[in-house]
Amino acid sequence: QVQLVESGGGLVQAGGSLRLSCAASGRTFSSYAMGWFRQAPGKEREFVAAISKSGGSTRYAASVKGRFTISKDNAKNTVYLQMNSLKPEDTAVYYCAADPTRELLPITPAYWGQGIQVTVSS
Repeated sequence: QVQLVESGGGLVQAGGSLRLSCAASGRTFSSYAMGWFRQAPGKEREFVAAISKSGGSTRYAASVKGRFTISKDNAKNTVYLQMNSLKPEDTAVYYCAADPTRELLPITPAYWGQGIQVTVSS
């Protein structure tokens, strides 16, 4: 089992940047595919970005591709989401997710963080 704790959220103006971090407990971090999801008010949770266990493969939602970058530091048990050129529509609670069963993150990961608020003002 792994516990996930997000940090780095907050309020930023449109066009600005934020970097989210997700620290994972346990000694087998490299055995987990990791990713980020988000949920805006009144909307369903949606996929944002994912990175494979090895860190060699990434994928992004079309809405963030080219603006967001996911990375993984196995030595620090941490996954990051660098968010650039932020838009008001990026406002949401962002959730870190992890799953050990596949190289790439499945649609319904096994483990979730508590979530962290990101607000982008216009």
